[in-house]
Amino acid sequence: MTVNQQTKATAFKKLHDRDGVFVIPNPRDVGSARILESMGFEALATTSAGMAFALGLTDGAVTPKQTLDHFRNIVSTTGLPVSADLEQGFGDSPEAVAETIQSAAETGLVGCSIEDYSGDRDRPIYGFDHAVECIAAAVEAARVLPFDFTLTARSENFLRGNPDLGDAIKRLKAFEATGADMLYAPGLTTLDDIRAVCTEIKQPVNVVMEASRAGFGVAELADAGVKRISVGAIFARAAYGEFIRVAKEIATSGTFDFADDVIGFAELSRYFSKSD
Repeated sequence: MTVNQQTKATAFKKLHDRDGVFVIPNPRDVGSARILESMGFEALATTSAGMAFALGLTDGAVTPKQTLDHFRNIVSTTGLPVSADLEQGFGDSPEAVAETIQSAAETGLVGCSIEDYSGDRDRPIYGFDHAVECIAAAVEAARVLPFDFTLTARSENFLRGNPDLGDAIKRLKAFEATGADMLYAPGLTTLDDIRAVCTEIKQPVNVVMEASRAGFGVAELADAGVKRISVGAIFARAAYGEFIRVAKEIATSGTFDFADDVIGFAELSRYFSKSD
């Protein structure tokens, strides 16, 4: 741990303790991290899917080494606190999860999320008891670190074919009981479901927004009781979507009409010019 990491960890914890909601955007690479910092956001979170796309891979195909290297790159380029998407913790056992927390902290991170998605197509969600054991191991590993490491526990039901709100809340409450700092059920699409989670959970709740069709924004989420809002892989999807659109124009019509609307070279360069 460095003094800088302790400072970032303290600042990150204060974001969760203060009144109101805050947005924690998800850069896919160093460049997007710098842009988001320049826009005034107060913390960043990595995205496993965005990272994978930036490496030319599918989500879940990135190795632990590649993932940890990605964390170091993001942490080293920003003065903001960074939390990481650690998926299921690089292993199925509580011991593997605990080791991953230690390795992640050594990259300079000040927080992470651990989920109950197994990666097994036949049984995508860990059994209840095993999931709780893994989160408990993650919390225990986080608590022995020499700084306030913010541990987020995720119930993946709604993303993995089991949109059972009752079971998701049951899992979140059990994760909360192990000492998790923040709880998270990605895939919720209605304010009623989000409000139900926030009502049942005493610790802060994170919500991910990846679809504008939800029809609500920061103000409505704050009113529902949400503490932290992330955006997952939406920036990566938007960037690659635009890239594919303009590439298709060249490939199919042989025109370059898109070029009139792209960001200027000088403007983009300003985001990457750091003053000493």
